[in-house]
Amino acid sequence: MPILPFDDRDGVIWFNGEMVPWCDAKTHVLTHGLHYGSCVFEGERVYGGHIFKLREHSERLFHSAKVMGFEIPYSVEEIDAASEEIVATQNIEDGYIRPVSWRGSEMMGVSAQQTRIHVAIATWPWPSYFTPEARLKGIRLTIAKWARPAPNTAPTDSKAAGLYMICSLSKHAAEAEGYDDALMLDYRGRISEATGANVFLVQKGVLHTPDPDCFLDGITRRSVIDLARKRGIEVVERAIIPEELASTDEVFLTGTAVEVTPVSEIGKYQFEVGEICRQMIKDYKALVLAYQKKAANAT
Repeated sequence: MPILPFDDRDGVIWFNGEMVPWCDAKTHVLTHGLHYGSCVFEGERVYGGHIFKLREHSERLFHSAKVMGFEIPYSVEEIDAASEEIVATQNIEDGYIRPVSWRGSEMMGVSAQQTRIHVAIATWPWPSYFTPEARLKGIRLTIAKWARPAPNTAPTDSKAAGLYMICSLSKHAAEAEGYDDALMLDYRGRISEATGANVFLVQKGVLHTPDPDCFLDGITRRSVIDLARKRGIEVVERAIIPEELASTDEVFLTGTAVEVTPVSEIGKYQFEVGEICRQMIKDYKALVLAYQKKAANAT
């Protein structure tokens, strides 16, 4: 079955404060955000018609814009309301929502301080990021040749579009070799994250995860840390070197798209889909259901 392209779908997109027919939600080829990466975005999950942790995502969108040197011309509350409106208008029960903000086409060059700041929000049905079969047995990762940059070389604490270029390159290379994804090291050679998700390692019953000092501290990452600590599982945020994979029992990824996904292989290292990973999958599902029920009761 051919993949339905994202520029030719039914429905509407919230675009600069208006509901615009999906196929008419366009921007010019000489847009600064396209040429110079002056663009930030979010990725959010919709469960049962409700956006999971909407406020946290909206606040992070505004933080990313501030880091990138521009101001979103709406309030956090207005973006929250627009997000909920587009989900209802598109009748999305279980899916994905993408708010995005970028510099327009008024200026073309490195300096573009007089450009208009645009905002759009789109949503669509979206199943699991990885196939159910892959998630049950654990996904396979290779180690990327690209490294996460140092925080003094890129705005690493933002969800800026340009930071994902090396993620696409790494994931494409991994898929070409038959893997599901790639583990990225940072500029120091330490374990950082996958191409679009944070990573956790289980060593002797203790949960370890890299310090997010040069990559995004994910909202799902923080949720899983809280869930683990409520379970009495010790969580250590620290520098982790690749050689530690040899003494690691379990590995899993966390993120809005991947939720909690076990890893069975990273290069030459093999892992079990173990007890802690399975517990985090269950606890995260329970958290989502509780959030969904609370949101439903509030309406």
